[in-house]
Amino acid sequence: MHGRNATPPPASLRRIIGLAGSTDVSGTEYDPGRRASGTFKVADFTPAPVPSPAIETAVPVGLATMDKQYEGEVVGRSATLFTAAFDQPTGTGTYLAMESFEGALHGRSGAFNFAHSATTLGEGRQGEFFVIVPGSGTGELIGITGAGGIAVDADGTHRIWFDYDVCIGPVMLWGPTVLALTYAYYKRRQPA
Repeated sequence: MHGRNATPPPASLRRIIGLAGSTDVSGTEYDPGRRASGTFKVADFTPAPVPSPAIETAVPVGLATMDKQYEGEVVGRSATLFTAAFDQPTGTGTYLAMESFEGALHGRSGAFNFAHSATTLGEGRQGEFFVIVPGSGTGELIGITGAGGIAVDADGTHRIWFDYDVCIGPVMLWGPTVLALTYAYYKRRQPA
C-alpha cells in the first residue's frame, strides 16, 4: 500500500479493515475514517524581505510569514513560512508553504509540520502537492504520516483536509476493526 512495489490487499479485505476509499494524486490510498476536515482563516500575513542577491524574473518572488486559525475536525493554529512567485495583475503564479501546526485532528492533540504548494493560471489550482512531514509529530500525533489538500470555495472559505495515519513503532493505528481482526487472528493461532 505505501511502497511502489507493495501489493495492496484485495478489495474485500480493504473494505473490512477500512482502507477502501479515497486516493491522493499519487494513487496512494487512504482510510476515509482518518480524514480530518476543517476550515481556516489567515489571522496574520506579514511580508518579509527577500534575501539578496535577487535575480529578476518576469514574475516577482515574495516571502511572508502567516498565522492561521483552524476549526472543525482540524482545530488549532499554525505558523507558516510562505514563498511565492506571483504576478498580481494576471493572477498567475506558484506558492510553496511550510506550516507548523499545533492543535488536534479528531481530538488527538499534538503538533506536526506539513508542506503544500500549488500553481494558478488566474483561476483554480493545479499541480497541487500536500504532505505531512514524516517524523514531525508530537504528543498524541507522534508518528503521523499522510497527505491532504486545500480548497477555496467561491465565497472565499478556505477548506483543509488531512488523510492521515498515526504509527507508534511498527503498529499502525487504523482503528478498532484492524485491532479486533488482528487479535482474532492471533487468538485462533494459539494452541489450546
